[in-house]
Amino acid sequence: MRSSFAILNDVTKCIGCEECVAACQKLHKLTPDVPPPRIETATDGLSSNRWTSIIRRPGGVFVKKQCRHCLEPACVSVCPVGALQKTPEGPVIWDGDRCIGCRYCMMTCPYGVVRFTWDLAIPSIRKCTLCYDKIRSGEIDKPACVTACPKEATIFGTREEMLAEAHRRLKAEPKKYIQHVWGEHEVGGTSVLYISHVDLSFLGWTNPEKLSGVDLPTTTWDVLKMVPYEFLGMGAVMGSIWWVIERRMRLQREQSAGRLSNTDEGEDES
Repeated sequence: MRSSFAILNDVTKCIGCEECVAACQKLHKLTPDVPPPRIETATDGLSSNRWTSIIRRPGGVFVKKQCRHCLEPACVSVCPVGALQKTPEGPVIWDGDRCIGCRYCMMTCPYGVVRFTWDLAIPSIRKCTLCYDKIRSGEIDKPACVTACPKEATIFGTREEMLAEAHRRLKAEPKKYIQHVWGEHEVGGTSVLYISHVDLSFLGWTNPEKLSGVDLPTTTWDVLKMVPYEFLGMGAVMGSIWWVIERRMRLQREQSAGRLSNTDEGEDES
């Protein structure tokens, strides 16, 4: 598996077909959306069952939106139970079984991509994982959205390769592109990069003047360290509660499995 892999989105090539959206939902077996509460209503098309979307802009411009997989992810830094993790290969992944529903990650994500399963009895966060588990297992060799794109508007490789290709295109056609690679430096850099002929500040870079090369975990800690220690301790408390509940459930499953095994043995003997 490639180390530090990433994708490059070339906005000039996207035709808005949404084949990437369909491929993502098919691979991850995402069910059709249930109308969410107003608080979760979004204009970008993302939801807990739709991890990538195509935003339509004036002039026939189509822009793919998904998790940026920050090099220094703020969502990981604020999660009190480790439900979000930054992998050595680049993608930021999540564990729904660990999630306690605090939604700190949703509040700190600078790109507004993390979503919540409001329709489930035991809700948790959801977002794009860059198909990390599928690539790691060898089931696929690149994210589903990349494979599905008929125009190669999204390509996959190492971050170094994608940055080199982005700058090659900017240099080769300076009149075609804005001379900027979105994600190269913003908030410490991302693993999902963009080049475009239109400004992409609307695509989650809501305060571009504040999102410089400084990584957000540093910024979030500057705020969190001023919060009373009692509040910070709640993270440890919630993590402990999760551990106890998970341990009890695991023991119950093991005991149930043991009873079933003994029943089967008794039937065989009779």
